[in-house]
Amino acid sequence: MSIDLSSLTRKFLYSIQEGKGEDLGVREYLQALGETLNSFNPRTLTEQRRLAVAKQQLKEVKRHTRRLQERVAILEEQVSVLEENKES
Repeated sequence: MSIDLSSLTRKFLYSIQEGKGEDLGVREYLQALGETLNSFNPRTLTEQRRLAVAKQQLKEVKRHTRRLQERVAILEEQVSVLEENKES
């Protein structure tokens, strides 16, 4: 049995649009993607392995995203300090 990708894509896009009134960030997109991956029901060993790889990759992307957001916060703080020093 194969996975209905059209239906899955529709569900994913719908889940993203649920919070359309707000600006969605990377974390929200990653969360929706994780929920979509968790909704898969692999039937073959190959599908199970692919899903496990996709989940592991998503975990790595979340980790890297968190690090990048922390780095951006530090850099924004440094810029504001430099701007304050420039005005003085």
